[in-house]
Amino acid sequence: MKTLLIAINAKYIHSNLAVYSLKASAGQWKDEVEIAEYTINHLREDILADIYRRKPDVAAISCYIWNMEYVQSLLKDLKKVLPEVDIWLGGPEVSYDCEEVLVREPSVRGIMAGEGETTFRELLGWYHGEGSLAEIKGLVYRDEAGKFCRTGVREYEKLDELPFVYGDMTKFQNRIIYYESSRGCPFSCSYCLSSIDKRVRFRSLPLVKKELAFFLEQKVPQVKFVDRTFNVNHARTKELLRFIKENDNGITNFHFEISADLLDDEEIGLLNSLRPGLVQLEIGVQSTDGQVLTAIHRAVDFDVIVDKVRRIQKGRNVHQHLDLIAGLPYGTLKEFRSSFNDVYSLRPQQFQLGFLKVLKGSEMGRRAEEFGVVRTDRPPYEVLSTDWLSYGEVLKIKGIEEMVEVYYNSWQFARTVELLTEEFEDYFGLYEALADFYEEQGYNGRSHSRMERLLILREFALSLNLARQAAFDQALLMDLYAREKSKSRPAFAPDLSGRKNEIYEFYKKEAGEHQYLTGDTYEAMNARQLLNQTHLEILSEETEKWYLFDYQKRDPLTGDARIIQIQNI
Repeated sequence: MKTLLIAINAKYIHSNLAVYSLKASAGQWKDEVEIAEYTINHLREDILADIYRRKPDVAAISCYIWNMEYVQSLLKDLKKVLPEVDIWLGGPEVSYDCEEVLVREPSVRGIMAGEGETTFRELLGWYHGEGSLAEIKGLVYRDEAGKFCRTGVREYEKLDELPFVYGDMTKFQNRIIYYESSRGCPFSCSYCLSSIDKRVRFRSLPLVKKELAFFLEQKVPQVKFVDRTFNVNHARTKELLRFIKENDNGITNFHFEISADLLDDEEIGLLNSLRPGLVQLEIGVQSTDGQVLTAIHRAVDFDVIVDKVRRIQKGRNVHQHLDLIAGLPYGTLKEFRSSFNDVYSLRPQQFQLGFLKVLKGSEMGRRAEEFGVVRTDRPPYEVLSTDWLSYGEVLKIKGIEEMVEVYYNSWQFARTVELLTEEFEDYFGLYEALADFYEEQGYNGRSHSRMERLLILREFALSLNLARQAAFDQALLMDLYAREKSKSRPAFAPDLSGRKNEIYEFYKKEAGEHQYLTGDTYEAMNARQLLNQTHLEILSEETEKWYLFDYQKRDPLTGDARIIQIQNI
């Protein structure tokens, strides 16, 4: 009997930890279980055809807010082409209104609600003649007569009893590796499903170390912990930070979601001691307004977060990702603007503007009407308006979000953007004006190359202050070449066509002396190779200051090339 576990991910680089955990937990039937991973960018017809060709007896689909609409459209035809297949659903998007889902989706046999590893293994046993369906906890299904049956709540899994899901890593090349060392969250954020499970459970440290050692031996690029709060236990956090420091392979990066306010002095000291780029931290600020934080049950002092974030920044080695959420109770546009300015002032490596998702099963889902929260009827149930934020203001923040993503989070325009902040009273104002500029000039809704984004930014900058053209142009050139040796040269750049011999003579000299370009890689290169692998730029013909961009040595936090100022060449 073949069971097909189906995952439809948001992007190709993602992998679905849930289906791999279910397969690893299938016990004696593991070899009968296959995994099929797709993305929401695949054509539905192609996925339907692939599932058909695999000829499963049972199909189990992993459901989330980002793929539920896709799953629903797939279900309409899956039963038509495979009428004998039993279809099961699982995941957070179907675990809290199971009966409603079954009414809406008549082709579905049942739902695995909650943690599914043991439930799935016992369900496979039933298909092989063991026990009865009614005895398997964690199921909601329709019986032969069409009646809905609920078997009761599945007890929490013991994490040490769950098998390690990874082995052959070839299938995960160029993809993010997700890893789970704990379940549950001690906090009660009203918008989050993790707050339902307040009992934090841990996988034992010896087991976690053994599994992290496997990733390090395999030299995987990134391990992303899915733990809701990695640093909830101080002793455990320090032990794991020490372990990855002592076993650092120089390649693997670890991503943790933390509560910055919980960090103690020793943990910050450990973070400051790590190799640059070894660790990324995701910190959910959500808002800096006390009334908003109280309404969503986040008892966090932003001043404490500021202190911890800045102390981590002093090490110049840890990527920090800070989040805000628009559409929370009591969150006006003025409040969001203030929160935006507060977080932006910290200059995190990534600044994410999110929008409230009114999730089934969450407190916010139950109290949405009380707070005047209007959301989309379809997944991902995103906020449209609240008693404090109009739909027009939501659209304004969405425009700002896109500008932050393109011009801040990419780090491709950092110097120019920093100059532009001087033209505004606050940081929010810059991105608000930039979003308005895109709308006015008709640049929205189109795909732009990096060079086009740069030229649009220049057009915007000059519309603000033409007197600073020279400064803007120099910053733009520095941004352009800090990231790559661009094949095309912008028209506003100094004309170097008459200085090619002069530039080549510099590289001939450098090939012999290696005054600036050092290391084994460069030692073996001749002048032509050095010229092709680096870039020499003059930002202003008036000052005759040259800059050498070394792409072999990049900043681990920004991705920028090492930049060396050369007075004369």
